[in-house]
Amino acid sequence: MTIKRITSAVLALCLALSLCVGAGAAGSRQEALQALGILSGDDSLSSTVTRAQFAQMLTAASPYKDAAEGYGASLFKDLRGDHQASGYVRIAVEQGWMSGYADGTFRPDQAISLEEGCAALLKALGYDPSALKGAYPAAQLAKASSIGLLDQVSAAQGAKLTRQDCVNLFYNLLTAQTSAGTVYGTTLGCSVTNGQVDYSALVSAGTKGPYVAESAALSLPFTPGTVYYNGAASSLSAVQQHDVYYYSANMSTVWVYHDRVTGTLTGLSPSAAAPTAAAVAGVSYQLGTSEAAYQLSSQGSFQEGDLVTLLLGMNGEVVRVIDAVENEAVYYGSVVSSTKAASNASTTSSATASAQVTSQIACTDGVVRTFYHSGSALSAGRLVTVSTTQSGTTVRSLSTKKLEGTVSQDGTGFAGYQFAAGAQILDTDDNGGYARIYPSRLAGARLAGDDVRYYTLNAAGEIDRMVLQNVTGDTAPYVYVSGIDDRSSEMNVSVSYTYIQDGQVQNISGAAKYPISAGGAMLVYEKGSLKTMRQLTSVTLDSLSALSAMGGGKEYKIAENVQVLLRDGTASQGYYLTDLSQINGQDYKLTGWYDSLGCSAGGRIRIILAVPQ
Repeated sequence: MTIKRITSAVLALCLALSLCVGAGAAGSRQEALQALGILSGDDSLSSTVTRAQFAQMLTAASPYKDAAEGYGASLFKDLRGDHQASGYVRIAVEQGWMSGYADGTFRPDQAISLEEGCAALLKALGYDPSALKGAYPAAQLAKASSIGLLDQVSAAQGAKLTRQDCVNLFYNLLTAQTSAGTVYGTTLGCSVTNGQVDYSALVSAGTKGPYVAESAALSLPFTPGTVYYNGAASSLSAVQQHDVYYYSANMSTVWVYHDRVTGTLTGLSPSAAAPTAAAVAGVSYQLGTSEAAYQLSSQGSFQEGDLVTLLLGMNGEVVRVIDAVENEAVYYGSVVSSTKAASNASTTSSATASAQVTSQIACTDGVVRTFYHSGSALSAGRLVTVSTTQSGTTVRSLSTKKLEGTVSQDGTGFAGYQFAAGAQILDTDDNGGYARIYPSRLAGARLAGDDVRYYTLNAAGEIDRMVLQNVTGDTAPYVYVSGIDDRSSEMNVSVSYTYIQDGQVQNISGAAKYPISAGGAMLVYEKGSLKTMRQLTSVTLDSLSALSAMGGGKEYKIAENVQVLLRDGTASQGYYLTDLSQINGQDYKLTGWYDSLGCSAGGRIRIILAVPQ
């Protein structure tokens, strides 16, 4: 089973920058302007904008944004030099974007009108007012409309601009063309594609970090308005020592990550002299800072065989390394495999010199970790807890801790408990199979009997870990049986099965006959050996989407790792693996095969066979 490290889900602001969010989406226009420092998050979007505030926004949206601080005396009798906006007004006037009144005033506290704002933005774009067709303000409004400045702006001529109007005006300014034919935002270093600002790039450019909290308090140059802890909205009170954090002063936002890995340092690559990756508990992690690279290098204070704790950043990279004694760790999970090494006095490996058992444990966060410990080898599927301290690693079996009830329809609670933010849920079987799932997968499901093997509660009384037993069906291997050659006689049984698993053709022959026919099947193992094959239920599908399929007027959910096979008579094997996006109900005859688990969390389509019409 392929294991993918799942990073913290980011709710409102995407710092997992592999996901590029176009700022044209609802709400993202405001966030893009905040990231650029054009808009602050202090006031309501329905409040009106004064002329002084508009001058400040306009200067912040220009190459002069860093020149306004301490910019001297005022040009107007109603605007003192110590006014917070005097420097911005002076730049806006000197650049010809805005002007005062004939009586020598600027009227900084007067609300700005739509036509005044458009006139100023057009000048910033380089359009000469004398070259516009018509008289003020009709000419300015017509030109603003033609170049897209008024897109999504609800204000009409004579109306006073609100902060929401300015969100749209200034966002449109970034995507508008200047009189020279260039996109204005690119002159400020923004990436603009298809009329949208690359918001993820803005956030990345304006974000500082990573930093490590030296205590339970963060060192910040501002008071944050928004705090995310492991991707969920939170507060600074959640911060713990050694947490990794990032911040954006423009957005008044802090992102904090409590993501740590403790175990034996078993390898460095490409070399100990200049490592770029470190293996801990059998899992490799990229080094994300020069500090971490130095700590783990031959010049640093750690070496292979040491018990260490890695502090991970938002993308799972190593930010800093600390002694494990500073962060004793406890893991819960299910044994994938476990072997006991033969006694050998010549063994020199620091990882195995004092530990004879090597166990791979699927932990509740979905990561398989390798632990070295004393004692006996553990059977696959056994429920265990692992404690790592400076004195060594201890693995012990856990007794079942059951819990029964129905998961809420929104997937937030179960059996009278709430699921904690980032709750870790692992579905397991008796053969070492496992699958990391999330509370939403269990929404509305009834869990009873042996469905729940174990769970833990955090300090707030919320479920933060849970180990399940064969609830989703995701732990089982699924295959498409393409041929059965039964040469059995009255005296003996001899059957050969040809099946396709993940695009690979395999064959099983022997004196075992399973109650299946050609089509989708589930392999059932016992103690590492194939025990039987179970037939999946077939359904003719009419249409598909990325998440579900329709067949006979009924909707079926599709497994995330669904195997899609295309029947091709010209291919040597007759079938080949393809993607869900490559087939449809118009050009192909589709047959889905699904497991019929009693729990609503199962019942997914595991295999789809597509035959050209």
